Amino acid sequence: MNLRSAGPGTGGIAPRARFDSGLPELSLDGDWRFQLWPSLDAAPGGVGAEDFDDSGWGSIPVPSSWPMHGHGQPAYTNVVYPFPVDPPFVPDANPIGDHRLRFDVAPEFLNGALLRFDGVDSAATVWLNGRLLGTTRGSRLPTEFEVGNLLRERDNVLAVRVAQFSAASYLEDQDMWWLPGIFRSVTLLAHPAGALRDIFVRAGYRDGRGELRVEVDGPDAGQVRVSVPDLDVHDLVPGTTLDVGPVRPWSAERPALYDLIVSTPVQSVRLRAGFRTVTVDGAQIRINGNPVLFRGVNRHEHHPDFGRAVPAQTALAELRLMKQHNVNAIRTSHYPPHPDVLSWADELGFYVIDECDLETHGFTFVEWRNNPSDDPAYREALLDRMARMVERDKNHPCVVMWSLGNEAGEGGNLAAMAQWSKNRDPSRLVHYEGAWRSTAYVDVYSRMYAPVDEVETIGRFEDPALADPALDEHRRGLPFVLCEYAHAMGNGPGGLSEYQHAFENSTRLSGGFVWEWVEHGIHRTSPDGVRYDAYGGDFGEPVHDGNFVIDGLVSADRVPRPGLLDFKKVVEPVRMAVDDDWRTLRVANLHDVSDLAEFALRWAVHEEAGQRCAGPLEPVRVAPGDSAVVPLPAEVGDARAAGRVLTVSLVLAQATAWGEEGHEVAWCQAGSVPVEDAGAGAAVTAPRTGDGGLVLGPAVFDPATGLLRSLNGLAIDGPELGLWRAPTDNDRGAAEGVADASVWEELGLHRMVSRTVSVTASADGLVVVRRSGTAGRDHAVDVTYRWSSAEAGLSLAVDVVPVGPWSGSWARIGVDFTLPATLTEVDWAGLGPGPRYPDTGQAQRLGWFSSTVADLSVDYTRPQENGARAGVSRLRLRDPGTGAQLTVRGPEFSFSARPWSRYALAAARHTVDLVPDGRLHLSIDHQQHGIGTASCGPGPLPPYRLTPRAASFELRFT
Repeated sequence: MNLRSAGPGTGGIAPRARFDSGLPELSLDGDWRFQLWPSLDAAPGGVGAEDFDDSGWGSIPVPSSWPMHGHGQPAYTNVVYPFPVDPPFVPDANPIGDHRLRFDVAPEFLNGALLRFDGVDSAATVWLNGRLLGTTRGSRLPTEFEVGNLLRERDNVLAVRVAQFSAASYLEDQDMWWLPGIFRSVTLLAHPAGALRDIFVRAGYRDGRGELRVEVDGPDAGQVRVSVPDLDVHDLVPGTTLDVGPVRPWSAERPALYDLIVSTPVQSVRLRAGFRTVTVDGAQIRINGNPVLFRGVNRHEHHPDFGRAVPAQTALAELRLMKQHNVNAIRTSHYPPHPDVLSWADELGFYVIDECDLETHGFTFVEWRNNPSDDPAYREALLDRMARMVERDKNHPCVVMWSLGNEAGEGGNLAAMAQWSKNRDPSRLVHYEGAWRSTAYVDVYSRMYAPVDEVETIGRFEDPALADPALDEHRRGLPFVLCEYAHAMGNGPGGLSEYQHAFENSTRLSGGFVWEWVEHGIHRTSPDGVRYDAYGGDFGEPVHDGNFVIDGLVSADRVPRPGLLDFKKVVEPVRMAVDDDWRTLRVANLHDVSDLAEFALRWAVHEEAGQRCAGPLEPVRVAPGDSAVVPLPAEVGDARAAGRVLTVSLVLAQATAWGEEGHEVAWCQAGSVPVEDAGAGAAVTAPRTGDGGLVLGPAVFDPATGLLRSLNGLAIDGPELGLWRAPTDNDRGAAEGVADASVWEELGLHRMVSRTVSVTASADGLVVVRRSGTAGRDHAVDVTYRWSSAEAGLSLAVDVVPVGPWSGSWARIGVDFTLPATLTEVDWAGLGPGPRYPDTGQAQRLGWFSSTVADLSVDYTRPQENGARAGVSRLRLRDPGTGAQLTVRGPEFSFSARPWSRYALAAARHTVDLVPDGRLHLSIDHQQHGIGTASCGPGPLPPYRLTPRAASFELRFT
C-alpha cells in the first residue's frame, strides 16, 4: 500500500455522470468484518486473499467512520495538520482499517459489472476474489472498478484496506473532524455490453425556449434514443442540438424539471433535466437572464452519531428546513456532497456552488512552502479530483458554479483545474475564493468575512485597484460573492441586517453564504447518564481547535438556533410594511423569478387578552423587483388602538415539497405593547426601621449596605451593578485584534467589588450610593439607587456614572438580583418569543409571551451568554406552587433569568457542567454590547458597541 503517492487513485474507470442506469444494482452496505491496526507495519499481509482468516475480527457497519464506532478517536483541527507538514509523507503511526465482506450475486451481474465506492477516507486498496482492483484517493469522490469478469454467483470476497492518512491527506485539510472509513455507500452495478457509460445533458434556456443537447458515451448513436415526452421530443440524435419549447425554465424559486429518457437495447435511463442558463452581465450573475441574489449557507456533511455517514432522511430533512428558512443557495463546503443531496436540490430548488475536495490550509503555517496547489507532483491528483466532481454532477441544473476548493493558497494547479472545467463545461461559472487578489482564472470575485463597509465599497466598484491594469479591469467586470460570512458560532451571528442591506443595494453584490449550516458536535454521555455534544479536545487530541467546529445555524441534531430564525427574517424575499393608519400594506417583491402567485396574505390583530380579529387578504401579484400598495380591509384599520399589534404574514397558498400550506415566508408588524411608566404613582410611605431592616413600603433593605432583602415577603438580593456577561464565542473572538472578552477581563469587569458610600432615608424614599471597582485598578463606577414607595409597589431610578480612566467597552449596563428558585414561570410584554441583542433578534415580534425559566436559556454547545429578552415593558416571575410573584415594569429593558450565575455559565465547557445552584439569577439590563461575528470575522459595528458611559434608567417592582 503506497501511501506516499501524490497522484490519483489507480485501476478505476474514467469518471462519469451519476445516474440510475435502469439495470440491476446490489447494495453492499451492511455489516462487514473489520479490524483496526495501529500502523501499516502492524497490519498483516494477504488481507486481500480469499482464504484470509478474519474469523477473529469484529464487525462494523458500512457506510461508517470507524472512530464513531469505538475504533480509535475522532480528532478535530481547523487549519493545522495533525501530522508534520512533510509532503508526501505521513507518520508511521497511521491507523489502518481492514474491511472484508462475503456476498452473492444474481446471474445478471456476471455479464459485466462495476463496483462503485462513493466515499472512502482517506486512501484505500481494494481486492475482489483475491485480485487487486486498484486504489482510491479523493475521500469525497466516487471510484468505480470494472469487476464483471471476477464475479461468481456465490461467496464473492471483497477486501478493502483503508489508511487514515496518506499523501492525499495533504489535500483534505478542511475545517472538520478527521474521520476515516468507508463512509458512503458501496454498490455493485450491472453493466453488460452495450450499456451506457456516460451521459451529458446540456440544457440551456433563452426567451422561453430551451436548447437541448445530449451527449452519450456508449453504443453507436443509432442504438440510442433520447426523448423528453412532456416537450414532445422523441428520437433526438445524441450529439445534436435541438431548439425546444416553449419550456418552463429551472430556477431555485420555480424548479421546473422534465423527465429525459435515454434508451438503448439493454436499458432505459431516466434523468431529471432542467433548462437554465448561467451568465455574467454587467458584473452581475444572471440565471435565465434574471439577476439572482444568493441567500446561502455553507453545508458540511456531519451527523452527531455517525460522523460523515449522514442518513438520507437527515440530509433531506435539513434541505427542507433550509427552504423553510428562506435559504436559496448552498455552497458544498468543502467537497462534493453525497450525490442524493444534489438530486434533492434540483427538486426543491437551490442554487449550488459545488466545491472540489481540496483544502491545503495547513500550509499557511509553513508560509505555503511545497503547497500541493503549486506542486507539479500533485497536478494530476488535483485535475483528477476536479474531473471526478464535474463528471459526477454535470447533469444537475442546481449546480451553477464549480468551485476549485477552499483555502488552498494559489498556484498553477488551480489555474489548470479552472481551465479544464471551462473546457469541459462552459455553461457554469468557476469559483475560487483564494484567487481574489487577481481573479485571473475565475468568473466571480469571492471573499470571506469581509466587513460590511468593504463589501459596500466593492459593490460601488470603489475597491482598491490592482497593480496590473488588465487584471484590475477583469476583476471589476466580475460579480462579487461573499462565500463565507456571518460566522454562526454560539450566540449570533450579529450584523446580518447590515450585510443584507448591502447585498440588496448593489447590482454587483450577488449575496453570500453564512458559515455555516450545522454544528459538528459529537454525542457523548456524562458519567451520570446525561448526553451532551463534544468538540475538539474532548477526545484527548494532542492538537485540536476546541469548539471552533461548533459554528452552525442549527445544532448537530438539526435544531434551529436563534441565528437561523434571524437569517430567515433578514433575507425574507418579500418586504412588507403597514402604514400608520393600518389602512394599506406596501409589498416589495425581492424574488428573482416569482410574481407571488404561489403565496397568500393573512392578517391578525392581537392584544394582551389574545387574538382580537383576523382574516385573509386578496391575492396579490407583484413582478420581481417591483412593489405594490395593497388596501387593507376596513376591519383592520378600525381595530387600531393602543396596546394592539397587527401582524401581516405572507404564507404558502398550497403545500410544496418543502413546506405545508400556510407556512410563513415573510411577515411585518405594526402597533405596540403598552410601555409602563416606571415612576408612576405617588409616594405613600417613608422609610422606617423594622422587620430586621429598613422598611420602605412592601420592601425591606439592609440598613448597612442599602441592598434589597425582600419585597412583599419574597426573598430578594440586589441590586448589584452588572457590566459583564459570560463571554460569547464572538466576544472571545479576536479576528479584528483584541477580543472583547479580553478587554473586559483586563478591565476586571468579571471581578468587580462594591462598597456602599451612603444610605440616606427621607420622606421621599431611600437613596443608596455604591461604588464598584476592580482590585489593582483606579477606575470605578458610582451608582445611585433612588427608591420610592408608590401606590403600585416600589419604584427605582438608577444613575450610573463611570469614574477614572475607563477605555475599551463594557458588556452591559444593568442590575443583577438573586431570587428564590421556585419562581419558574415567566411572562412578559415586549419582543419575543426568543432572544434579542442589539445586532441580533430580528426574528422577534411584538407581543405577549410566556415561558418557563428553563426554556428561556439557549443550550449552546459551549455555554455562554444567551437568552436575553429585549424591548420589554413588563416582566412577571411566578411561583406556580404558592402563587408568589415579582413584576418588573419599565420602558424597554432587557432581562435574562437563569438557575445559575453568569460566573458558572462562563466557567462551563459543556451543557452538562451547568447545575442549578438553588437560586434564580435575574438580570435587568438597560444596554448590552452587540454580538458581532468576531469568532471569525468583524466584531459588532460601531452603533452596537457599548463604550463606558453614564446611563440612567427606571424600573418599578411589585
